[in-house]
Amino acid sequence: MKKIILSAVACMMLFSCQNESSDASSLSTNAITQRKCASQDVLEAQLAADPTLALRMNQIEQSIQKTMLTGRLVNGKIEIPVVVNVLYKTAEENISDAQIQSQIDVLNADFNAGNSDYNDVPALFSGDKANVGISFVLETINRKSTKKTSWGTRDAMKSTKKGGLDPTSPSNKLNMWVCTIGGGILGYAQFPGGKSATDGVVIDPNYFGLSGTANAPYNLGRTATHEVGHWMNLRHIWGDATCGDDLVSDTPTHNTANYGVPVYPHYSTCPGTPVEMTMNYMDYTDDPGMYLFSNGQKSRMDAIFVSGGSRSGFRI
Repeated sequence: MKKIILSAVACMMLFSCQNESSDASSLSTNAITQRKCASQDVLEAQLAADPTLALRMNQIEQSIQKTMLTGRLVNGKIEIPVVVNVLYKTAEENISDAQIQSQIDVLNADFNAGNSDYNDVPALFSGDKANVGISFVLETINRKSTKKTSWGTRDAMKSTKKGGLDPTSPSNKLNMWVCTIGGGILGYAQFPGGKSATDGVVIDPNYFGLSGTANAPYNLGRTATHEVGHWMNLRHIWGDATCGDDLVSDTPTHNTANYGVPVYPHYSTCPGTPVEMTMNYMDYTDDPGMYLFSNGQKSRMDAIFVSGGSRSGFRI
């Protein structure tokens, strides 16, 4: 049985983050061949720097599990205002309004079962696929010219004093920063419980939206879908460990991350040898290979928006 409560003791274990994810000066701009999300690395660094974060996240987890078992989203549909902060050195990095809107359109499709590949979900998982029912509205686009070639994952892009842009009303708006990250990283997000000054999602312009700078195989906007999933408290489907726990009951146990577009069925060697849900947005497959959230993930996301939840400021 999957564990349902984070262990604060486990969260406080010594973490070792990859150097390439933390130092902008050493970042490479080589072509990306495999998806790389730095959300877990950033979380581990934040846990190491802030002893109280593990406790806050554990409290959130306990509240989520209680809500998933006994609660529901009181006010129905959630509509999330989005602020997009574009940081650019080159004209190419200063992506167009149309490219930004295309990403918002993808989020609305993916979170509302409107994606064209939603019906490609195999019969085995047809009862698990979810219409999350959360919508996104582009509210503001902020643009700023910078001298930085790459930003790394130390959240400098989220600070005006450090050359970036401060978040706008993060308690009731989703802030997205579009900037060159480097180090082979497509994007990263902050989980609920982190500091409001750094709350939001960061995505490289080469993997944002459907047009312009978006590069295959990450040109269907699914990097943002994956990262917003983290922002809504979803973990990687393999639990960031061999046969790990993503804290969701209806996702099969995965050996580790999957890449490319795996041939179905792809069997896990974890106990029970389940067929892996490789098409889940929280795996590491290419954009054409990911196209569903599960009902358990939907419940987990809904739980943060209820009254008293960690993102209750977004309720309407």
